[in-house]
Amino acid sequence: MNALHRALARLAMAATLLSCTAVQAQQPAAEKVLKGKEVTESALIDALQVEGPAGAGATRGFKAAQPGAAPPKPAGPGKANLLVTFGTDSAELTTDAQGVLDTLARAMQSDALAGLSFRVEGHADARGDADHNMKLSQSRAESVARYLSTRHGILAERLQAQGKGSSEPLNKSRVDAPENRRVTIVSQRG
Repeated sequence: MNALHRALARLAMAATLLSCTAVQAQQPAAEKVLKGKEVTESALIDALQVEGPAGAGATRGFKAAQPGAAPPKPAGPGKANLLVTFGTDSAELTTDAQGVLDTLARAMQSDALAGLSFRVEGHADARGDADHNMKLSQSRAESVARYLSTRHGILAERLQAQGKGSSEPLNKSRVDAPENRRVTIVSQRG
């Protein structure tokens, strides 16, 4: 009987481990914020490419993966979170932010992203009141769109500025975290 109990206990432990692994696999990965040397033209192109509708190109059989190939990107819009910095309680771009946006503009002008439009989402941390944060984030999004348009010739029709206020923090445990004061670029077809 002892051997049977041990076998059942091992089976129960294995089932628990599998259950925990399945729950972890279902949880979304934390969104990455590109900053510093991570902001490259190729990284932005990869993040912002738009894939076709779900199921496009699906076949009835299996397709062998190419050695060393990246896993396919899920269908839907591209998205890149950028640490674009501003002066305190300001929509004025810092010199560092302008450098990030210069790289972003080169990516937007690439053949890979031609024909796409972009939503420029401004985010604020939760230190101010909600109304102030919404206005500030909208001003910041407009500042980024204006810089891309006037400095780099990105057509204004390809850019839509949208303030998000403090409604979508990436770091919920630290209200004043820099990644909560960011700009997110979302690409979409035409």
